[in-house]
Amino acid sequence: MVASLLLIATVFAGGYSSPHSESASAQFETRCGWFSNPTPANIWFYDRDAEWTIGVQGGYQVPGDWPWPTFKPRQWVRTNAGSYGYGCACLQARVNKQTHEVLEIKTARGRLLTQCRQDPALKKWQRMFR
Repeated sequence: MVASLLLIATVFAGGYSSPHSESASAQFETRCGWFSNPTPANIWFYDRDAEWTIGVQGGYQVPGDWPWPTFKPRQWVRTNAGSYGYGCACLQARVNKQTHEVLEIKTARGRLLTQCRQDPALKKWQRMFR
């Protein structure tokens, strides 16, 4: 009995974490690429590594308030009614590399469209963002 209690206490005191929480503890990193908001509550980010989910209507959403990239008029391409579309941006974010979800966004800034269009690392996304 004492050994069981000691084991339980050790697990809690030792900061046991599941694989999901280990992924969630990723460090902030700067990622640059395409920021896409085609329709309400649907937001993705495409960089050299992957397609990252920021939000899906009725599904996953980055928790809390987070900074939206500020785009000048010529940095944002409207693709349908309203202000929906895409732009080139850099995010300082934490991501889950297994699920490809953005966990938290610390900063976000718009960039010139040509910076993404001419980046060889983003070539695989060029058909989507013309």
